[in-house]
Amino acid sequence: MLGNQDAIQSLAPHVGTRIYYPTVSRINRRAVGTIRLWLVACALVLAVPLIPGPRPGTAAPATSPTILVFTRTTGYRHASIPAAIAAIRTIGRRDGFVVVATEDPRAFSDTSLRHVRAVAFLLTTGTVLDADQHGALERFIQRGDGWLGVHSASDTEYAWPFYGRLVGAYFRRHPAIQAATVDVIDRRSPATAPLPSLWRRVDEWYDFQTNPRGRVHVLATVDERSYRGGRMGADHPIAWCHEDLGGRALYTAMGHTIAAYREPVFLAHLRGALDYILGRGPACR
Repeated sequence: MLGNQDAIQSLAPHVGTRIYYPTVSRINRRAVGTIRLWLVACALVLAVPLIPGPRPGTAAPATSPTILVFTRTTGYRHASIPAAIAAIRTIGRRDGFVVVATEDPRAFSDTSLRHVRAVAFLLTTGTVLDADQHGALERFIQRGDGWLGVHSASDTEYAWPFYGRLVGAYFRRHPAIQAATVDVIDRRSPATAPLPSLWRRVDEWYDFQTNPRGRVHVLATVDERSYRGGRMGADHPIAWCHEDLGGRALYTAMGHTIAAYREPVFLAHLRGALDYILGRGPACR
């Protein structure tokens, strides 16, 4: 007898919908995996008509863009992932874009990504895609689509040179979670326009293996004099963007804690970053 078991992550963008797949002892793991991938593909194709309307007082877009939110981890897994997905879903309902969240790397194919405007690597860690999936994401970016990396997206795919250029710099280490002051040095970007020039907040402050300045356009730095344990020196980029690979790419090292995704100013930063990778706002300069 079929039973509902192990609800898979919701792929439909409207609130309250959960997708289940049936399992019986005779169904092998490959069959279940095929069903899971089919659900991801269906969500990408069908998401557009299911999205709730945009904010009151705004005209509905002809088609609502879709963002694929990818949260696979093969290393450290952040407890804030569910809160981060929920925050992006809330932003999407408000701003008129579809959110499809998955941890299935098979969503990265030319066929699936054809229905997507942007991809967010949200708190990913480790090696999360294979060589064929690398190629699909490379072609996606090169055709002009958007990519956002949040926090441990820089602790991801160390052996993939294209990804190293996409993210801008790889994670090296971090001190204890603590308050620090962020210096917002460019407020022309949608990701930084709503932020104060000096932004005091609590997070896990990453040091990077290299300073990305010169390869990316730096939007904000963290002042190492305002906290303990930073080892990058006076110039410590913490958020940046670039368009060197064909599409819009933005990385923010912030977003470690669950509390961040209830923090109004951080949510404004995240919302602006999503707008930027969707092409809503000026180019990265």
